[in-house]
Amino acid sequence: MSTDARDWTTYGRIDADGTVYVKTAAGEREVGSWQAGTPEEGLLHFARRFADIVTEVDLLQTRLASGAADPQHSVKAIRRLRDSLDTAHAIGDFDTLAARLDELGVQAEKRAAEAKEAKAAARAEALSRKEALALEAEQIAAESAQWKAAGDRMREILEEWKTIRTGDRKADTELWRRYAAARDAFSRRRGAHFAGLDAERKQVQSRKEELVAEAEQLAGSTDWGPTATRMKQLMSEWKAAGRTARDTEQKLWERFRAAQDAFFSHRSEVFSARDAEERTHVELKQALLAEAEAIDVDANPQTAQNKLREIQGRWHEAGRVPSQHRHPLDRRLRAVEDKVRQAMDSAWRRTAPSESPLLEQMRNQVTEAEERLERAREAGDKRRIAEAEKALETKRKFLELAERTS
Repeated sequence: MSTDARDWTTYGRIDADGTVYVKTAAGEREVGSWQAGTPEEGLLHFARRFADIVTEVDLLQTRLASGAADPQHSVKAIRRLRDSLDTAHAIGDFDTLAARLDELGVQAEKRAAEAKEAKAAARAEALSRKEALALEAEQIAAESAQWKAAGDRMREILEEWKTIRTGDRKADTELWRRYAAARDAFSRRRGAHFAGLDAERKQVQSRKEELVAEAEQLAGSTDWGPTATRMKQLMSEWKAAGRTARDTEQKLWERFRAAQDAFFSHRSEVFSARDAEERTHVELKQALLAEAEAIDVDANPQTAQNKLREIQGRWHEAGRVPSQHRHPLDRRLRAVEDKVRQAMDSAWRRTAPSESPLLEQMRNQVTEAEERLERAREAGDKRRIAEAEKALETKRKFLELAERTS
């Protein structure tokens, strides 16, 4: 359907006293009153409202077709729009739009049903995999005498277990109890086997080998905070593990300490370099703030907003700053952002509402997404940065689509 409001003015009329009616297959329906100008202007005003509804339906259809939308959410949104048509204060082809929404509703419900079935199938598959792992663990616990291979396989089962999400807490808990019981039974049987073979020293050696392996695996990690915490925990666990044969103890200690030193030395080098780099970022952001605070907002709010967005882009590229500078700099930038936003709001209220409110809302959402991306970059959270970048790209695409169709 067209989003040009002029295409819908023929579906309404304004009588002599200014009452506005929309024409539908069921007859005329009163949708408002117009006293502010000519009947033609009034018809166009109410037709724009209908064009906004069409734009919203277009966006719903696009998102549903692309697979970007949650089908269940789409079902709710379509029902909400469909239910609102009978009371909408607008002029347009409501009969065609209602039929279109009914068709979209059928499509969305079909997608929702398919998604539900897929989720159920995935849950069943996940439970089946965990059932197989639990059964294997039980067989190992009851039969295997290949202690190292069986122990390694038990750990592999645990790692694979962690990757499986069932969504069924009750069944998952029961399967976990089976696995945990099998793992415990295996450990007891293995312990009994080595009871007469200098068990304590061997167990100490095995435990310290595990600690060394984990420390060496973590030595190259750049996940600084959690890894540093774990490294310190490993040192406490090493001290609590006891001692094994002297030669073995010395060799394991040298490896363990080397892994610890490698990680903390690397972390120190990276932090020193980062601190130096972040100090240069302070000067860059202070210069950008000077530009932002010098913007003449009152002269032309739109120009001011464009200039601010360009500065925000360079602000993102400037990188992180030391924590003691971050919040003061951010507060100053947010103050400029608030000033520009208020000016834009005031300018919009002073003008006739010739633009779709939906477009204005979508532009605000793009701005908010840009701000979330900035906060994620400041926090240095890679996962949040990736999610924020993806969300911003999506909102920009839908804004471009809405602007092309408005």
